[in-house]
Amino acid sequence: MTIREILNTTKHRPWKIPTDNWKFYQEWNNAIFLHYQADLTELEKFVPKELEIDLFDGSPWISVVPFTMEKIRLKNLPSFSPISDFDEINIRTYVKSNNKTGVYFLSIEGGKNLSCKIAKGISELPYRFSEIKRMDKKYQSQNLEFNDKLYIEFTIGKELTQKTELDKWLTERYALFQDTDKSINEFEIHHPEWPMNEISLRKLDLNYPRFKKLINEHPSKIHYSKGVKVLAWGKVKNKKNGYNNV
Repeated sequence: MTIREILNTTKHRPWKIPTDNWKFYQEWNNAIFLHYQADLTELEKFVPKELEIDLFDGSPWISVVPFTMEKIRLKNLPSFSPISDFDEINIRTYVKSNNKTGVYFLSIEGGKNLSCKIAKGISELPYRFSEIKRMDKKYQSQNLEFNDKLYIEFTIGKELTQKTELDKWLTERYALFQDTDKSINEFEIHHPEWPMNEISLRKLDLNYPRFKKLINEHPSKIHYSKGVKVLAWGKVKNKKNGYNNV
């Protein structure tokens, strides 16, 4: 799919695509989605008060998403695979702000140290380096500093031709909100609708001590996707003082 085709594929979006020029291209490939219904009181400890936690049928959700980041680049520049291609794990929840529904990252791990430093420096997102090894139908990560670990063995099933409302609520998100000391940064993104497959977990060993009351080895819902091509716009910095989260 070409850039023009991506920009013209918009019927699935909840609001119009931004009118200014996109800034970054990237691919999120071979993604595993582990979704968890969460306790709102516990989740509120990790989400800044400026953001409203989004709910589905009265419940918040958290997702652990291991995938492979590829071909990330600035507009009009080529990608450089030693930096632009790396395995990543994000732990995210779902929020609302400025009349948009989006995601908020509790954690982002990358499998290349230099890539993490560059991504964190440019985006101010909470990237950190972890030892990540991806094999056929296996995904493994370890971070000794935080005592985090993840090991998955899986089998990919048939394509999902009919998605539920919850399936789309968990995956079709076109804004990202992230806090810094002084601001809530907002990012617009765009991609075609996620293609989805069923997935069976042969083994799941997950331990994130900081989030032990939120995620465990028994996800409420799971998905697999071969991936999407993504366009992203530059960050908009909103000062925390007087920030509007409606």
